Amino acid sequence: MTKTLLLILLLVLTSCASDKKEIIKLEGNSQGTTYHITYLSDNGVLYQKEIDSLLKNIDQSMSTWIPTSIISRINNNEKNVVVDEYFRTVFNKSVEVSQKTEGNFDITVGPLVNSWGFGPTKKNKLSKNQVDSLLQLVNYKMVTLKNNRIIKSKTKIQIDFNAIAQGYSVDVIADFLESKRIKNYLVELGGEIKAKGKKNTEEWKVGIDQPTEDKSDRRKLEAIITLNNRALATSGNYRKFYIEGNQKLSHIIDPKTGYAAKHNLLSTTVIADDAITADAYATAFMVMGLKKSIAFLEKNKSLNLEVYFIYDENGHWKTHTSQSLKKRIEQLN
Repeated sequence: MTKTLLLILLLVLTSCASDKKEIIKLEGNSQGTTYHITYLSDNGVLYQKEIDSLLKNIDQSMSTWIPTSIISRINNNEKNVVVDEYFRTVFNKSVEVSQKTEGNFDITVGPLVNSWGFGPTKKNKLSKNQVDSLLQLVNYKMVTLKNNRIIKSKTKIQIDFNAIAQGYSVDVIADFLESKRIKNYLVELGGEIKAKGKKNTEEWKVGIDQPTEDKSDRRKLEAIITLNNRALATSGNYRKFYIEGNQKLSHIIDPKTGYAAKHNLLSTTVIADDAITADAYATAFMVMGLKKSIAFLEKNKSLNLEVYFIYDENGHWKTHTSQSLKKRIEQLN
Protein backbone atom coordinates (compact mmCIF):
# COMPACT_ATOMS: atom_id res chain seq x y z
CA MET A 1 0.00 0.00 0.00
CA THR A 2 0.54 2.36 -0.75
CA LYS A 3 -0.39 3.81 1.70
CA THR A 4 -3.63 3.41 3.32
CA LEU A 5 -5.64 6.59 3.13
CA LEU A 6 -8.18 5.96 5.90
CA LEU A 7 -7.35 6.72 9.51
CA ILE A 8 -7.47 3.47 11.45
CA LEU A 9 -8.39 4.11 15.07
CA LEU A 10 -7.20 1.33 17.33
CA LEU A 11 -9.35 0.41 20.29
CA VAL A 12 -6.63 -1.02 22.50
CA LEU A 13 -6.43 -2.47 25.96
CA THR A 14 -6.13 0.07 28.77
CA SER A 15 -5.97 -2.14 31.86
CA CYS A 16 -4.21 -5.30 32.90
CA ALA A 17 -5.62 -8.68 31.99
CA SER A 18 -7.03 -10.95 34.64
CA ASP A 19 -4.03 -13.26 34.52
CA LYS A 20 -1.79 -10.27 35.34
CA LYS A 21 0.06 -10.28 32.05
CA GLU A 22 1.67 -6.93 31.48
CA ILE A 23 0.36 -4.71 28.71
CA ILE A 24 3.17 -3.32 26.57
CA LYS A 25 2.53 -0.42 24.20
CA LEU A 26 5.15 0.76 21.72
CA GLU A 27 4.95 3.55 19.18
CA GLY A 28 7.31 5.29 16.83
CA ASN A 29 7.94 6.62 13.34
CA SER A 30 8.94 4.66 10.27
CA GLN A 31 8.42 4.62 6.51
CA GLY A 32 7.04 8.16 6.50
CA THR A 33 4.29 7.26 8.95
CA THR A 34 3.75 6.02 12.51
CA TYR A 35 3.41 2.63 14.14
CA HIS A 36 1.54 1.46 17.24
CA ILE A 37 2.07 -1.95 18.79
CA THR A 38 0.28 -3.47 21.78
CA TYR A 39 1.05 -6.90 23.20
CA LEU A 40 0.54 -8.92 26.37
CA SER A 41 3.81 -9.95 27.97
CA ASP A 42 4.71 -12.51 30.60
CA ASN A 43 8.02 -10.85 31.42
CA GLY A 44 7.47 -7.16 30.57
CA VAL A 45 10.28 -7.07 28.00
CA LEU A 46 10.26 -4.09 25.65
CA TYR A 47 11.23 -4.85 22.06
CA GLN A 48 11.34 -1.28 20.76
CA LYS A 49 14.98 -1.39 19.68
CA GLU A 50 14.60 -4.71 17.90
CA ILE A 51 11.49 -3.56 16.07
CA ASP A 52 13.08 -0.27 15.04
CA SER A 53 16.05 -2.23 13.75
CA LEU A 54 13.79 -4.50 11.68
CA LEU A 55 12.01 -1.50 10.16
CA LYS A 56 15.33 0.15 9.35
CA ASN A 57 16.50 -3.00 7.58
CA ILE A 58 13.29 -3.10 5.54
CA ASP A 59 13.84 0.54 4.52
CA GLN A 60 17.38 -0.27 3.42
CA SER A 61 15.87 -2.90 1.18
CA MET A 62 12.75 -1.28 -0.28
CA SER A 63 12.60 2.46 0.39
CA THR A 64 12.80 4.62 -2.74
CA TRP A 65 13.57 7.58 -0.47
CA ILE A 66 16.94 6.09 0.52
CA PRO A 67 19.51 6.47 -2.32
CA THR A 68 21.55 3.48 -1.11
CA SER A 69 18.64 1.08 -0.68
CA ILE A 70 18.45 -2.04 -2.81
CA ILE A 71 15.42 -0.79 -4.71
CA SER A 72 17.02 2.61 -5.41
CA ARG A 73 20.18 0.96 -6.72
CA ILE A 74 18.09 -1.25 -9.00
CA ASN A 75 16.09 1.72 -10.24
CA ASN A 76 19.38 3.51 -10.93
CA ASN A 77 20.55 0.50 -12.97
CA GLU A 78 23.54 -0.35 -10.82
CA LYS A 79 25.07 -3.64 -11.88
CA ASN A 80 25.04 -6.88 -9.90
CA VAL A 81 22.64 -5.73 -7.19
CA VAL A 82 21.68 -8.77 -5.11
CA VAL A 83 18.27 -8.60 -3.45
CA ASP A 84 17.64 -9.72 0.12
CA GLU A 85 14.85 -11.84 1.60
CA TYR A 86 12.65 -8.78 2.24
CA PHE A 87 12.84 -7.66 -1.37
CA ARG A 88 12.42 -11.16 -2.75
CA THR A 89 9.31 -11.86 -0.66
CA VAL A 90 7.59 -8.61 -1.61
CA PHE A 91 8.52 -8.91 -5.28
CA ASN A 92 7.14 -12.45 -5.53
CA LYS A 93 3.90 -11.50 -3.78
CA SER A 94 3.55 -8.48 -6.07
CA VAL A 95 3.85 -10.66 -9.16
CA GLU A 96 1.32 -13.10 -7.72
CA VAL A 97 -1.25 -10.33 -7.10
CA SER A 98 -0.55 -8.77 -10.50
CA GLN A 99 -1.24 -12.08 -12.20
CA LYS A 100 -4.40 -12.67 -10.19
CA THR A 101 -5.77 -9.18 -10.90
CA GLU A 102 -4.70 -9.16 -14.55
CA GLY A 103 -2.37 -6.22 -14.06
CA ASN A 104 -4.62 -3.99 -11.97
CA PHE A 105 -1.88 -4.17 -9.34
CA ASP A 106 1.52 -3.23 -10.76
CA ILE A 107 4.75 -2.28 -8.99
CA THR A 108 6.05 -0.49 -12.12
CA VAL A 109 3.34 2.20 -12.05
CA GLY A 110 5.58 4.47 -9.94
CA PRO A 111 6.74 6.80 -12.76
CA LEU A 112 3.12 7.66 -13.54
CA VAL A 113 2.25 8.20 -9.88
CA ASN A 114 5.25 10.49 -9.50
CA SER A 115 4.57 12.37 -12.73
CA TRP A 116 1.03 13.08 -11.64
CA GLY A 117 2.48 14.66 -8.49
CA PHE A 118 1.87 11.99 -5.86
CA GLY A 119 5.51 11.14 -5.23
CA PRO A 120 8.57 13.23 -4.36
CA THR A 121 8.11 15.38 -7.48
CA LYS A 122 5.78 18.36 -7.93
CA LYS A 123 2.41 17.86 -9.56
CA ASN A 124 2.31 18.05 -13.33
CA LYS A 125 -0.36 18.41 -15.95
CA LEU A 126 0.43 15.57 -18.31
CA SER A 127 -0.51 15.53 -21.96
CA LYS A 128 -1.92 12.39 -23.57
CA ASN A 129 1.41 11.90 -25.36
CA GLN A 130 3.29 12.08 -22.07
CA VAL A 131 0.95 9.57 -20.44
CA ASP A 132 1.25 7.22 -23.41
CA SER A 133 5.04 7.52 -23.25
CA LEU A 134 5.15 6.68 -19.54
CA LEU A 135 2.79 3.75 -20.07
CA GLN A 136 5.52 2.11 -22.13
CA LEU A 137 7.41 1.68 -18.85
CA VAL A 138 4.48 0.18 -16.93
CA ASN A 139 4.10 -3.58 -17.05
CA TYR A 140 5.06 -5.96 -14.27
CA LYS A 141 5.89 -8.59 -16.88
CA MET A 142 8.88 -6.51 -17.99
CA VAL A 143 10.61 -7.13 -14.64
CA THR A 144 11.82 -10.54 -13.52
CA LEU A 145 13.82 -11.97 -10.65
CA LYS A 146 16.52 -14.46 -11.50
CA ASN A 147 19.29 -15.72 -9.22
CA ASN A 148 18.41 -13.00 -6.69
CA ARG A 149 18.92 -10.27 -9.28
CA ILE A 150 16.31 -8.08 -10.94
CA ILE A 151 16.24 -8.04 -14.73
CA LYS A 152 14.44 -5.11 -16.41
CA SER A 153 13.58 -5.24 -20.10
CA LYS A 154 13.90 -1.43 -20.24
CA THR A 155 16.42 0.56 -18.22
CA LYS A 156 13.95 3.37 -17.46
CA ILE A 157 11.53 1.04 -15.66
CA GLN A 158 11.16 1.92 -11.98
CA ILE A 159 9.99 -0.42 -9.22
CA ASP A 160 7.92 0.93 -6.34
CA PHE A 161 6.65 -1.21 -3.45
CA ASN A 162 4.67 1.65 -1.90
CA ALA A 163 1.34 -0.20 -2.17
CA ILE A 164 2.53 -3.34 -0.42
CA ALA A 165 5.65 -2.72 1.71
CA GLN A 166 3.88 -1.42 4.81
CA GLY A 167 1.64 -4.45 4.94
CA TYR A 168 4.70 -6.66 4.68
CA SER A 169 6.41 -4.68 7.45
CA VAL A 170 3.46 -5.42 9.74
CA ASP A 171 3.88 -9.13 9.01
CA VAL A 172 7.59 -8.96 9.80
CA ILE A 173 6.90 -7.35 13.17
CA ALA A 174 4.15 -9.86 13.94
CA ASP A 175 6.49 -12.75 13.10
CA PHE A 176 9.11 -11.25 15.39
CA LEU A 177 6.65 -11.04 18.29
CA GLU A 178 5.59 -14.63 17.74
CA SER A 179 9.25 -15.68 17.75
CA LYS A 180 9.32 -14.26 21.29
CA ARG A 181 6.31 -16.46 22.18
CA ILE A 182 3.95 -13.51 22.34
CA LYS A 183 0.48 -14.86 21.58
CA ASN A 184 -1.68 -11.75 22.03
CA TYR A 185 -0.82 -8.65 20.03
CA LEU A 186 -1.98 -5.95 17.67
CA VAL A 187 0.49 -4.40 15.23
CA GLU A 188 -0.38 -1.26 13.23
CA LEU A 189 1.85 0.62 10.81
CA GLY A 190 0.46 3.33 8.55
CA GLY A 191 -3.04 1.91 8.97
CA GLU A 192 -2.10 -1.66 8.03
CA ILE A 193 -2.90 -4.05 10.87
CA LYS A 194 -2.41 -7.57 12.08
CA ALA A 195 -3.94 -8.95 15.28
CA LYS A 196 -3.72 -12.21 17.15
CA GLY A 197 -5.24 -13.52 20.34
CA LYS A 198 -7.31 -11.27 22.57
CA LYS A 199 -7.21 -8.11 24.60
CA ASN A 200 -8.27 -9.18 28.04
CA THR A 201 -11.30 -11.44 27.41
CA GLU A 202 -12.31 -9.81 24.13
CA GLU A 203 -10.93 -9.93 20.62
CA TRP A 204 -9.24 -6.88 19.16
CA LYS A 205 -11.48 -4.24 17.61
CA VAL A 206 -10.44 -1.92 14.78
CA GLY A 207 -12.28 1.24 13.75
CA ILE A 208 -12.67 2.32 10.11
CA ASP A 209 -13.20 6.03 9.59
CA GLN A 210 -15.63 7.68 7.21
CA PRO A 211 -14.40 8.48 3.69
CA THR A 212 -14.56 12.25 3.91
CA GLU A 213 -12.22 14.78 2.35
CA ASP A 214 -11.97 16.65 5.65
CA LYS A 215 -8.26 16.73 6.46
CA SER A 216 -8.72 17.66 10.12
CA ASP A 217 -7.93 15.25 12.92
CA ARG A 218 -11.60 14.97 13.81
CA ARG A 219 -12.63 11.93 11.86
CA LYS A 220 -15.80 9.97 12.50
CA LEU A 221 -15.90 6.20 12.58
CA GLU A 222 -17.92 4.41 9.93
CA ALA A 223 -17.67 0.91 11.41
CA ILE A 224 -15.89 -1.27 13.97
CA ILE A 225 -14.49 -4.65 12.93
CA THR A 226 -13.52 -7.48 15.26
CA LEU A 227 -10.16 -8.89 14.24
CA ASN A 228 -8.49 -12.08 15.44
CA ASN A 229 -5.65 -13.95 13.77
CA ARG A 230 -6.19 -11.86 10.65
CA ALA A 231 -4.73 -8.79 8.98
CA LEU A 232 -6.48 -5.68 7.66
CA ALA A 233 -5.59 -2.92 5.22
CA THR A 234 -7.59 0.03 3.90
CA SER A 235 -7.12 2.15 0.81
CA GLY A 236 -9.10 5.12 -0.49
CA ASN A 237 -9.12 7.90 -3.04
CA TYR A 238 -10.43 10.83 -1.01
CA ARG A 239 -7.45 12.07 1.02
CA LYS A 240 -4.59 12.13 -1.48
CA PHE A 241 -5.81 14.12 -4.46
CA TYR A 242 -5.72 17.53 -6.06
CA ILE A 243 -8.01 19.50 -8.31
CA GLU A 244 -6.88 20.29 -11.86
CA GLY A 245 -9.46 22.54 -13.52
CA ASN A 246 -12.78 20.82 -12.94
CA GLN A 247 -11.18 17.41 -12.50
CA LYS A 248 -10.35 15.65 -9.25
CA LEU A 249 -7.14 13.65 -9.63
CA SER A 250 -6.56 10.82 -7.15
CA HIS A 251 -3.29 9.07 -6.32
CA ILE A 252 -4.86 5.73 -7.30
CA ILE A 253 -3.48 5.45 -10.83
CA ASP A 254 -4.81 2.79 -13.19
CA PRO A 255 -1.73 0.96 -14.60
CA LYS A 256 -3.59 0.25 -17.83
CA THR A 257 -4.75 3.78 -18.67
CA GLY A 258 -2.15 5.93 -16.92
CA TYR A 259 -4.87 8.09 -15.41
CA ALA A 260 -6.53 8.21 -12.01
CA ALA A 261 -8.98 5.35 -11.55
CA LYS A 262 -12.51 6.62 -12.16
CA HIS A 263 -15.43 4.88 -10.45
CA ASN A 264 -17.71 5.28 -7.45
CA LEU A 265 -15.64 3.23 -5.00
CA LEU A 266 -14.47 5.48 -2.15
CA SER A 267 -12.56 3.06 0.04
CA THR A 268 -11.64 -0.59 0.28
CA THR A 269 -10.95 -2.47 3.49
CA VAL A 270 -9.53 -5.94 2.95
CA ILE A 271 -9.06 -8.64 5.59
CA ALA A 272 -6.66 -11.49 4.82
CA ASP A 273 -4.44 -14.01 6.55
CA ASP A 274 -1.47 -11.65 6.31
CA ALA A 275 -1.06 -7.90 5.92
CA ILE A 276 1.00 -8.07 2.73
CA THR A 277 -1.94 -9.70 0.96
CA ALA A 278 -4.52 -7.34 2.45
CA ASP A 279 -2.43 -4.30 1.50
CA ALA A 280 -1.94 -5.33 -2.12
CA TYR A 281 -5.56 -6.25 -2.77
CA ALA A 282 -6.87 -3.09 -1.08
CA THR A 283 -4.97 -1.12 -3.74
CA ALA A 284 -5.95 -3.45 -6.58
CA PHE A 285 -9.66 -3.16 -5.73
CA MET A 286 -9.43 0.64 -5.72
CA VAL A 287 -8.21 0.38 -9.31
CA MET A 288 -10.77 -2.24 -10.33
CA GLY A 289 -13.84 -0.55 -8.91
CA LEU A 290 -16.87 -2.00 -7.15
CA LYS A 291 -18.39 -4.34 -9.75
CA LYS A 292 -15.13 -5.84 -10.95
CA SER A 293 -13.90 -6.31 -7.38
CA ILE A 294 -17.07 -8.13 -6.31
CA ALA A 295 -16.85 -10.35 -9.39
CA PHE A 296 -13.16 -11.06 -8.62
CA LEU A 297 -13.97 -12.06 -5.03
CA GLU A 298 -16.70 -14.42 -6.20
CA LYS A 299 -14.28 -16.05 -8.62
CA ASN A 300 -11.36 -16.26 -6.17
CA LYS A 301 -12.90 -17.53 -2.93
CA SER A 302 -9.79 -19.61 -2.27
CA LEU A 303 -7.91 -16.40 -1.41
CA ASN A 304 -9.99 -16.22 1.78
CA LEU A 305 -10.43 -12.45 1.54
CA GLU A 306 -13.11 -10.47 3.35
CA VAL A 307 -13.98 -6.93 2.31
CA TYR A 308 -15.80 -3.83 3.45
CA PHE A 309 -16.32 -1.42 0.56
CA ILE A 310 -17.71 2.10 0.82
CA TYR A 311 -19.01 3.55 -2.42
CA ASP A 312 -20.99 6.50 -3.70
CA GLU A 313 -24.43 6.01 -5.18
CA ASN A 314 -26.02 9.21 -6.41
CA GLY A 315 -24.35 11.26 -3.70
CA HIS A 316 -25.10 8.80 -0.88
CA TRP A 317 -22.68 6.44 0.84
CA LYS A 318 -23.42 2.76 0.42
CA THR A 319 -21.50 -0.25 1.70
CA HIS A 320 -20.75 -3.77 0.53
CA THR A 321 -19.72 -6.27 3.19
CA SER A 322 -18.59 -9.86 2.80
CA GLN A 323 -21.19 -12.24 4.20
CA SER A 324 -18.67 -13.86 6.54
CA LEU A 325 -17.70 -10.44 7.94
CA LYS A 326 -21.22 -9.26 8.78
CA LYS A 327 -21.26 -11.02 12.14
CA ARG A 328 -17.99 -9.31 13.14
CA ILE A 329 -18.75 -5.77 12.05
CA GLU A 330 -20.68 -3.02 13.81
CA GLN A 331 -22.07 -0.32 11.55
CA LEU A 332 -22.09 3.07 13.28
CA ASN A 333 -24.17 4.92 10.68
